[in-house]
Amino acid sequence: MHIIRQTTLAALLMVPTVAQAQETISLTVASSHPTTIPWVGMIQTHFMAETDRILAEAGNYQITWDEAFGGTLYRANATLTSVEEGITDIGWVFSYLEGAKMPLSQVTAYTPFATSNVPVQLDVMRQLFEENEAFRNEWEQYNIVMLGMTASDSYDLYTKTPVETLADLQGMRISAPGVLGTWLRGTGASAVDGALTTFYTDIQTGVSDGVLSLALGALPTRIYEVAPYVSRVQMGTVFSGGVAINRDVWETLPDEVQAAMLAAGEYYSRAHAQDMMDRPEVAMEQIATLGADQNPPVTISEMDPDQRQAWVDALPNLAGEWAAENNARGLPAAEFLAAYMDGLRAAGENPARDWSAD
Repeated sequence: MHIIRQTTLAALLMVPTVAQAQETISLTVASSHPTTIPWVGMIQTHFMAETDRILAEAGNYQITWDEAFGGTLYRANATLTSVEEGITDIGWVFSYLEGAKMPLSQVTAYTPFATSNVPVQLDVMRQLFEENEAFRNEWEQYNIVMLGMTASDSYDLYTKTPVETLADLQGMRISAPGVLGTWLRGTGASAVDGALTTFYTDIQTGVSDGVLSLALGALPTRIYEVAPYVSRVQMGTVFSGGVAINRDVWETLPDEVQAAMLAAGEYYSRAHAQDMMDRPEVAMEQIATLGADQNPPVTISEMDPDQRQAWVDALPNLAGEWAAENNARGLPAAEFLAAYMDGLRAAGENPARDWSAD
């Protein structure tokens, strides 16, 4: 629970002059994931630090941050409710795990091969948040205020045997996180539900023959040791959620503090987006270096563009199925899908498939 107190500078210095009072605001900031996860660590280094910097310029307010990162308050299945109910004042909401409560937020998971450009994707999602009432309400109905958005780096294929053509996937069992298993439909491979915590063992024990994963996930979990063939398919990035604050807390904050947090949230989003473009390439280089002497050594290759397009074309109408299901629930999903795809094209992206046309 946040606390506001006043500290009189003159009293602290024990001098008889009259000084302007500075309010100190105590806020709890938390996440289900540790700060070693890039976008969580950047809550400290970018969102919190930038908020502090902006407030320090005027000198009227300062924030004391009570940090509870790494799941010390709640796990990944409670990121939304924990901010909604005030278990934390500010937290990273993992909307990707909230398909039932936040269906429109899942649009990127049903439009693979649309973009691997994280800055563009988050710019489009931010514009939709500002302009699309249904999308904005999807967040705000849970007593939260969005401050900054997050996304993943692009997904690739890590396997025990080389995958050079779409035919090579025939009969393979590929681990994938949740709904992303649908990206394998029509390829001849079958999806095995899993997560970064299970991928290594699943491959090692023969449960699966490889994974759909991210460079930033494959490196720390050493997936390349058991799946040394990396095919750079560039299946696309996924909107994953954002930093949000409990609305009841938000409404108690002075306008100056609110403005500072909104500016810091924008700064955080843009820095995180660029980080998701830069860091994965460094991670892929590390994977190649660390796996060079193993047997078999890590082999990284780009999937042939024709084979990549064959994968795209083989997929069923994932976005259309998603839109129809959510339209039936009374949501403007088809309209939202079209706006998302239009936004990508307007920003210069060239999606491998026009999911809204389907």
